[in-house]
Amino acid sequence: MKQFLYLLLAGAIALCACSRGPEGSDPRVEKLLRKMTLEEKVGQTVLFTSDWSVTGPSMREGYIDDIRQGRCGNIFNAYTAEYTRKLQEIAVNETRLGIPLLFGYDVIHGFRTIFPINLGMACTWDPEAIERSARVAAHEAAAAGLHWTYSPMCDICVEPRWGRVSEGAGEDPYLGSAVAAALTRGYQGEDLKDESTLLACIKHYAAYGAPQAGRDYNTVDMSERWLREFYLPPYKAAVDAGALSVMASFNELDGVPATANKHLMQEILRDEWGFRGFVVTDYTGINEMVCHGYAADEKDAGRLAMNAGIDMDMQSASYFNYMVDLVRSGAVKESTLDEAVRRILNVKAALGLFDDPFKYCSPEREASETLTESNKQEARLTAAQSCVLLKNEGVLPLRKGARTAVIGALADSKDDLLGSWRGASEVRSVPASILDAIREVTPAVYAEGCKEMGEDRSGFGAALAAARGAEQIVMVLGEDCQWSGEAASRSDIRIPGVQSELLEKIAALGKPLVVVLLNGRPLDLSAESVTAGALLEAWYPGTMGGYAVADLLFGDVNPSGKLCITFPRNLGQVPIYHYAKNTGRPYVHPEAKYESRYLDVPNEPLYAFGHGLSYTTFSYSDITLSDDRFSADGSIEATVTLTNTGDREGEETVQLYIRDLVGSVTRPVKQLKGFRKVNLGPGESKEVSFSIDKETLSFYRADMSFGPESGEFKVFIGGASDNVKEASFSYEE
Repeated sequence: MKQFLYLLLAGAIALCACSRGPEGSDPRVEKLLRKMTLEEKVGQTVLFTSDWSVTGPSMREGYIDDIRQGRCGNIFNAYTAEYTRKLQEIAVNETRLGIPLLFGYDVIHGFRTIFPINLGMACTWDPEAIERSARVAAHEAAAAGLHWTYSPMCDICVEPRWGRVSEGAGEDPYLGSAVAAALTRGYQGEDLKDESTLLACIKHYAAYGAPQAGRDYNTVDMSERWLREFYLPPYKAAVDAGALSVMASFNELDGVPATANKHLMQEILRDEWGFRGFVVTDYTGINEMVCHGYAADEKDAGRLAMNAGIDMDMQSASYFNYMVDLVRSGAVKESTLDEAVRRILNVKAALGLFDDPFKYCSPEREASETLTESNKQEARLTAAQSCVLLKNEGVLPLRKGARTAVIGALADSKDDLLGSWRGASEVRSVPASILDAIREVTPAVYAEGCKEMGEDRSGFGAALAAARGAEQIVMVLGEDCQWSGEAASRSDIRIPGVQSELLEKIAALGKPLVVVLLNGRPLDLSAESVTAGALLEAWYPGTMGGYAVADLLFGDVNPSGKLCITFPRNLGQVPIYHYAKNTGRPYVHPEAKYESRYLDVPNEPLYAFGHGLSYTTFSYSDITLSDDRFSADGSIEATVTLTNTGDREGEETVQLYIRDLVGSVTRPVKQLKGFRKVNLGPGESKEVSFSIDKETLSFYRADMSFGPESGEFKVFIGGASDNVKEASFSYEE
């Protein structure tokens, strides 16, 4: 077997800072750079896709030769230990320098074992559980030959029309930062050289979750202050957690596409945050700058991207086709290309690919670590935690042994449980639909009633007959799983088709009625919230989602999920989020006209950020402050006593919010600044305390410096953003 050029160095070279070359570069990388031709350097910046058909994995015409000639150094959408080994052997044994390939894939909420969609996982408010989900995904994907996942998605979103809201952590930068860091730690582990790790990729940088009109790929425009305070924090949290790759977003920001945005890629990401990994485009992102009207042609787009700090080109072939000429003409300095290649090769070294390029290609591990019972049980627990009980008028939990009607096409669908971006999962690996799982608990009759979409009402009669013969009814309603995710924006966020019409007819029977929701975005539930006796938001709960939903419906698990995003009363309220600002005419008087209000609906959302019910109840004492003022070198403690006032054990997420009453720029009415998950038995009480210091109060002030200001503040603690206790304190600089 051909030996790697870099292994000709004496001994294994440690990656400690004292032995690295310029800017912490591995000496093996520096030696390679001195030997690489211009064409070979460009090859390391090229990322091409593999394909997958009914006959298995395949490469497009010419790609194998591109690998062999050193013109393509990275592949995505190639997986299985056997297939990636074949491709890696070409790169290692048949190229001049033997540089290993980097294999990437969209491992978003699981690889083979699928966890709830990310929006659902964020509703657990449990960073440890989220980190464990990423570790499961990393173990399974790494065993299948993958090195790199395009996750975490760190895009803050207050726009339910946008389909990719399903992939993120919702509307809040504090919670979103906790989720981003947890996923990064879960994928990358303690040492990237471990064979069970995946390289995390922060996406989509930046502000992709704020497209105008909620239409995917659309323009984003916001102030620098708003960008920094509410949209950038989760990306920064993932950088701080150690992520070594970043994906540029499709959108433009302040008139400049992210793929050529020096302010984002160089000034903020590298200069301010100290990021030392590499930046990759999204799919064909470079060439799309021509359609944006920012680049004259694809060659010009490649020039703009490389000079802005984009290291790797995903599928555009702009670097592949034009970068050699751009460097030779002086339009791109060779030193700029060298730096891009250096970053990419250093990440390959950090992954241990220079030491053993085949360590991720293990058929034995692929067989033993995929869809294990422990993985599935972890997915089942996380799915139950992610579900949010929106409403319950004494209907839940359901009675075991009671005759149950289960209605709705989604109830009998295993496919929809997986959601979009379901990794390399297969529907046959889903052990039970919601209907199947219910039938394991209680006698159940099923009627489809209607499809998720369309106007066909021919099944209404059978559904009504099934409901009449039942003691309790479960209707599973929502969206087809492909109605969320990329390129799945909606202009109407109501439940589609005639599902709600059927619900109204079933509800008229007057029997205990539960609606289970499968969806990838906040929905307009203004009608359903009145009609149903209970609403359980299950999102798309993953491989074990059928069992998780049944666990909750029959009380084997007590719901504990809390919304990570606001549910509006209707689309006209969008965007609606908990950290909105007051106006000069805030809505105070119900009968007043000249205040910031709607004429037809209240300002308040249908279900607020942080909302989520339990089968037990909790009470909060008034807030006790350790002091009513503090200064820059101090802090205060805010404490409440939480009591389980119900008759069963339950878990509550205690939430801390802050309001700065007067600032050099206006401040939100409420900002999440902390949370704790607390488990209590019946009648049990526990003190829950939060420390408040100057960092808690910091923001981007009028001069764009970051820090606190002296003044008066309010602190809120409670179980949802709209259900809190309140106290006041002051701060002095």
